[in-house]
Amino acid sequence: MYKDICTVSVVTFNAAWGQKEVNLNRIKGYMECAAKKGSDFVVFPEMALTGYDDEPDKPLKEKMQYRLAETIPGPSTMEIEKLAKDLGIYVVMGMPARDERNSDVIYNALAAFSPEGLAGAYHKMHLPPPEPNWATRGDKPFILETPWGPVGCAICYDSYCFPELMRYYASKGCRLYINSTALAKCHGRCLGTSTLEAAVIREGIYIASANLGGLDVDNYFWGGSSIMGPSRKTWETYYYAGRKFADECADESEMFTATIDLSLATRFLFKQNPAVNGTDWRPDKYIELFQDSLSSPDYGK
Repeated sequence: MYKDICTVSVVTFNAAWGQKEVNLNRIKGYMECAAKKGSDFVVFPEMALTGYDDEPDKPLKEKMQYRLAETIPGPSTMEIEKLAKDLGIYVVMGMPARDERNSDVIYNALAAFSPEGLAGAYHKMHLPPPEPNWATRGDKPFILETPWGPVGCAICYDSYCFPELMRYYASKGCRLYINSTALAKCHGRCLGTSTLEAAVIREGIYIASANLGGLDVDNYFWGGSSIMGPSRKTWETYYYAGRKFADECADESEMFTATIDLSLATRFLFKQNPAVNGTDWRPDKYIELFQDSLSSPDYGK
């Protein structure tokens, strides 16, 4: 039986653009402080290791993301791995990752760590502009196995615009979903808050969301890291810690910590419903619909 009660920290992080060693030192400091607070998990934003913004006029090999990308495992992840093992915590951190087989292929990635060491990596599956200028799309989900059950990992655009990934994780038993994000003010006030709150209600799960905060190079990021989950009030989302993206002062560098009860994550759509002799969620039918979409001459137009 999985444990139910865990403590989670999420960090609103103003990454120093292009200064990997500076950011790594700060990430390690937050890890140590999260462990002192009793956290089991600490989540950092998308591209926290290097900063996010693109240099659109530069060729790929001169871009910051290309120059600072590392394989996973690599020098930075080995430092995080050692500290995660020493502290006995789970860590998820955003970074540019270089493909081990083709050094010119770079991913917008998450590195995930457990108290036993490096647990694996997730490559962002959905890339909004300007990320295709330097990143290649990933094609596989990533589930972090923990004593609290499986934990689904995703990055930003994956979460706000493509519920298929989150629903896959919930169907696999994930009661906690990690959203490592770089949501900027240019995307408006509603994209992040509205979609994540709806997902908590719809999927019946918890979300730990860590966002960049403040000015990068061109983009100003909302901040607003939070830990949200099911409320005792019907069809409502409760914020256990943190801020909404557009809250006043949401962009301040800050770590939020909450102890949550994953037994409240009902995942009701994905459980057997005797009234319909199955689950209310119907992937067998959705497969047929998606296959029909793919075969349509209008697909992609």
